Amino acid sequence: MNLDKKVPDIRFIGFSEAWKSFSLDEISDVLDGDRGHNYPNGEDLKEQGHTLFLSASNVTKNGFKFDVRQYITQEKSESLGNGKLIVDDIILTSRGSIGHIAWYNEDITKEIPFARINSGMLILRVKNSLAPSVISQYLKSPKGKKKIEVISFGSAQPQLTKASISKFSVSIPSDRSEQAIIGNYFQKLDNLIKQHHHKHDKLSSLKNAMLVKMFPKKGETVPEIRFKRFTGEWEEKSFGACFVNVGNNTLSRAELNYQVGLAKNIHYGDVLIKFGETLDADSELIPFITNNGVANKLKHTALKNGDIVIADAAEDNTVGKCVELFNVGELLVFSGLHTIAVRPTLPFASKYLGYYLNSASYHDQLSSLMQGTKVLSISKTTIQNTHVVFPNHVEEQAAIGNYFQKLDSLINQHQQQITKLTNIKQACLSKMFV
Repeated sequence: MNLDKKVPDIRFIGFSEAWKSFSLDEISDVLDGDRGHNYPNGEDLKEQGHTLFLSASNVTKNGFKFDVRQYITQEKSESLGNGKLIVDDIILTSRGSIGHIAWYNEDITKEIPFARINSGMLILRVKNSLAPSVISQYLKSPKGKKKIEVISFGSAQPQLTKASISKFSVSIPSDRSEQAIIGNYFQKLDNLIKQHHHKHDKLSSLKNAMLVKMFPKKGETVPEIRFKRFTGEWEEKSFGACFVNVGNNTLSRAELNYQVGLAKNIHYGDVLIKFGETLDADSELIPFITNNGVANKLKHTALKNGDIVIADAAEDNTVGKCVELFNVGELLVFSGLHTIAVRPTLPFASKYLGYYLNSASYHDQLSSLMQGTKVLSISKTTIQNTHVVFPNHVEEQAAIGNYFQKLDSLINQHQQQITKLTNIKQACLSKMFV
């Protein structure tokens, strides 16, 4: 930023005038959320109704989130104070997770025509036809966030007050055309991010539904949804009849690195959180064993294509989540701490087992086998008595595996676009504001 001229590092062509600083109470009305003796109680809040009563959980660092909705009646809404939203209001969380910003623009009002905010938020109602999108984006910028942190108080429960926000200084272009261009630019970015989020979530929901419908439910021998060319009942065998154990090691995170090594090592934490149902051993970021001498001693336990690595411990019922390896080639890959590694003894199609063993059709069997309180676990012995179901035709197994892999590929593509666009937005927020 050019401090003398007070202009941003990156600017749209055609504008050169210095930006001006204003306090928020100069350019907006700062209003409290609803409070007082008529404040809605638990009995007033319903799953459906006339006016959405927003809580701080509905305003995240990424804007509005409407997965949980609580409504009040029109009569209750009309009995309250200043918390009713109108188009172009900017909402700012002021208690707890402070500084989350959302803009109640025309697109949002089409979905949520009547809304109010609770006492944990503030409304900024911009005056004089200034572009509210510019103000909201400034507050989301690194410069805006830093200023919000400075004026907040409290450690366990950080807070912002109406008085402190009123004197909050923002720098914006005085030319309304430049305001509009900046606002439209960020709105387009936000819309693209939102579109990819929507497609990502829709595909994820489809995948979760298909993981239920494309594998037989308990006590059944065929799935609810099946590729047309395949018929006949699925086969069922004990886990012990389908797999043999492969050795694992107990190397901790401290003994692994992400730079270099003779062999890769799969840690149970990555199975639970980072990896999907299948694992590309060549391209996925798997840590190396730091000590090559240790890696050499473990060669007899090296994994192969089609091997399954199961997380045998977790803090919740995700214990038993697993990955199926592929694309191992000549790589040395081992199964690490808190894992059970198994190798199929029957001819399964690539990627079928990864999706099946993570589906409810199989994983629900593990619930009664989990042991522990704070940390749950399963053992190599108990898992042997679970049952594995599969189509007799390897071609049907392959079709199922390929279907889910294509879904994952589409989901990952949208996630990559979300990450890319979010990074672009963050860079622009840093460079396009004073």
